[in-house]
Amino acid sequence: MKLYFHINFHTTWGQQLHIVGSIPELGNWNTAFAREMEYIGEGNWRFAVDVSPSVQSVEYRYLVKENASIVFEEWEWNHRAFPNGQNEACVYLDCWQERPANSAYYSSAFTNSIFAQCQSADDKNASLNNRKYHGNLTIRIFAPLIEAAHYLALTGNCEVLGNWNPAKALSLTRHSNFPEWSIDLNTEELQWPIEYKFLIADAETQNIISWEQGENRILDLPDEGTKHKMICVSGLFFRDDFSPWRGAGTVIPVFSLRSADSFGAGDLGDLRLFVDWIKKTGQRIIQVLPMNDTTTSNTWRDSYPYSAISIYALHPIYICLHRMGTMKDEKQRIFFEEKRQALNALDEMDYEAVIRWKTEYCRSFFQQEGKQWLEKESFHSFLDENGEWLKPYAAYSWLRDKYQTADASCWENFAVYDKVKIRNLCHSEWEAISFYCFLQFVLHIQFKEASDYARSNGIVLKGDLPIGVNRNSVEAWMEPQLFNMHGQAGAPPDDFSVTGQNWSFPTYNWEMMEKDGFAWWRNRFAKLSDYFDSFRIDHILGFFRIWEIPRDYTQGLCGHFNPALPMTQAEIEQYGLPFNETRFTTPHIHGQHLQELFGNMADEVCDTYLAQSSSHHYVLKPFCNTQAKIEALFSDKAESHDIKNGLLSIANEILFVRDPYGKNLFHPRIAAERSCIYAELSASDRHAFDRLYHDYYYRRHNEYWKETACKRLTPLTRSTRMLTCGEDLGMIPDSVPEVMKRLQILSLEIERAPKSLDSEFAILSQLPYLSVCTTSTHDMPPLRNWWNEENRNKIQRYYNNVLGQDGEAPAECPPNIVSMIIERHLQAPSMLTIIPLQDWLGTDNELRRKNHAAERINIPANPAHYWRYRMHLNIEDLLTAAHLNERIKKMIKKSERR
Repeated sequence: MKLYFHINFHTTWGQQLHIVGSIPELGNWNTAFAREMEYIGEGNWRFAVDVSPSVQSVEYRYLVKENASIVFEEWEWNHRAFPNGQNEACVYLDCWQERPANSAYYSSAFTNSIFAQCQSADDKNASLNNRKYHGNLTIRIFAPLIEAAHYLALTGNCEVLGNWNPAKALSLTRHSNFPEWSIDLNTEELQWPIEYKFLIADAETQNIISWEQGENRILDLPDEGTKHKMICVSGLFFRDDFSPWRGAGTVIPVFSLRSADSFGAGDLGDLRLFVDWIKKTGQRIIQVLPMNDTTTSNTWRDSYPYSAISIYALHPIYICLHRMGTMKDEKQRIFFEEKRQALNALDEMDYEAVIRWKTEYCRSFFQQEGKQWLEKESFHSFLDENGEWLKPYAAYSWLRDKYQTADASCWENFAVYDKVKIRNLCHSEWEAISFYCFLQFVLHIQFKEASDYARSNGIVLKGDLPIGVNRNSVEAWMEPQLFNMHGQAGAPPDDFSVTGQNWSFPTYNWEMMEKDGFAWWRNRFAKLSDYFDSFRIDHILGFFRIWEIPRDYTQGLCGHFNPALPMTQAEIEQYGLPFNETRFTTPHIHGQHLQELFGNMADEVCDTYLAQSSSHHYVLKPFCNTQAKIEALFSDKAESHDIKNGLLSIANEILFVRDPYGKNLFHPRIAAERSCIYAELSASDRHAFDRLYHDYYYRRHNEYWKETACKRLTPLTRSTRMLTCGEDLGMIPDSVPEVMKRLQILSLEIERAPKSLDSEFAILSQLPYLSVCTTSTHDMPPLRNWWNEENRNKIQRYYNNVLGQDGEAPAECPPNIVSMIIERHLQAPSMLTIIPLQDWLGTDNELRRKNHAAERINIPANPAHYWRYRMHLNIEDLLTAAHLNERIKKMIKKSERR
């Protein structure tokens, strides 16, 4: 069987068009073996190949090479061919597929949920069934923005195509690869060349909704020298002028949900129920926080959802117990019901009690029903599909619980991961280890049910991808070569924390990850897509560069960006700053600052903790000369809090950070202008340092970080069909908006956290379309808290200048002001406006929480924060809150979001 590929594409001198695809004859996706096409004039290219009649499907794409290097290639949606062995030849007339300006509409958020099309198996296979006809012509076109009640049709200049009469237009089939549509025609019934156009019509009334824009399409057939051929036209896009789609949603951690059936924390059953409220209020998105397992100690410290011990495993706290099954023993049923009621009555989550009793329930249920569950065919399928990560995770969990620590170095023979040892362990201890596999199986079933329920209701679930993993995670144990264990990921100083943030995660060895095409990340994205159709990349700046902090520091001031271009001594001195390595890189403090740091304790501190290094300067003594040592020293001395903080400040007193990867290389310390050592510099040295500092942080790395991010993010975003969003807050390099726009990653926009240094508040009407607009994040106080905690002068300016209100701003934020703020965000041009549940409830005087201070989810400045916020109402109460629901629905409709 002969396959002919045709495409019209104009190259420049020296460039050559190639085709690569999923079969050996097209290079098996290896671009080094992409097949060179024949140029036949006027921009037309052709390639012919013989394949076996048994070949039933082929995926392929076109690319341009120059001097054996790829110059550019098509968008990641491949062309698809379905050859029919009954034909002597199959001809493919393709159009070059550029990334559409609205490629977000091709994400699974739209194809699986928002514009999901109901289709029967017959619909899906209709075009395949018609291919048995001789001379069959298939036309395929991408058209994503078609409501479920509408359909796509084709009409044209001959009788078969309706002679331009829309009433006689031929409907297209919703393809299994939606938003691709297709229609099968018989070439012998058409008058060549054909002129045609697409339109959208209402399925019930047949009324035309919209004609496509632009000139009529024209198609003629090439003569490939045989009558027995099948022809397919692909790579077409519906040309529309629709208003950009805009939607609204709610963000809330799953553990914060509450229903009458909860067991002290929100679970997957609650998430399913929450879909009903989202739909009732006209919303389309539910955004959640990370849901991966974080269990290292079974204490409240595990409540931190961004410290995953597995990039695949879900947290057992999210199991909905009553959906899993009930206890047969009446005493057990009564006992656990009493625990459930007591925990569910609490205002906040008692993490330790919830995880203890839910785990106990699961163990008891496993003893009762586990054997039957493990014998299910569906369990064995789950184990086969996920065994590569599931069995090591289950073994890790068993070892963690056996040794009472997640630190693998304490696991004796299992301190270093060994695949054979773990396989043998799973075999010998399967009765105990299988419990952890069982938990993940239950979680998978329940999450799929919730996810499928959301999709069937047109609701998008948006997940959250943490930038890091726990230092004692399964992945760090299994694949330590992928991590820089000597460093810690964090964030430089910002409005959330003046000393920066230390997340304690190891940083990534990106060079090692790149060797297999970032498989670690692609697998991570793939697992997310099992449940979500959109996701937020936490701290997307980490794909450009991460803030890396040395292991002996607990604060973030003495970190540096990685990757970065550190400076040599010669470069530093070119700015006019004489480089004194000992003085600039070793923490020391001038005696004149001791009084302001320690008050009347200065002399005692000096004698106990400091050593004199010169006539005026002091250094920390060896037993307390790092922040890690200082923290350990004062771990049980709460009364010495001020002394500890003063010593931590001294440890930050440097102007340059040594680079850990290169000898005699240095990074200027972030926020050094606030340090004592900076104040000691002469005026000329301060001026030299300021110039050096500005160039280093705001100019030196722009192109470097842009290239770095493109190299990492381009293949990763191409590997998923989820709608990709990025959390791009903080110290943002100039290259970030450019890269995100190029890859169509939605940015995060917050009115009170403007990205322009010249503005106190972001101008909502000027936000980009490809963005998520919100009133606050989990790291910020919700609106009512912000109104109370923020500087009153700033609130007054916001009230008068932004909201346009006269007079004095009220002391508390009343429902009408909360509503006004949310309405302004809904009116923004952003594709998505996602509001925290706390702020939605703040619009209702009866339903809002009386103690709004209890609505804060996280305080970034506190690395030991207890994540325990829960909504104060049951979801069942929300479902019957007619006034609130109608208000939200009207606000969304008024903003023309849908």
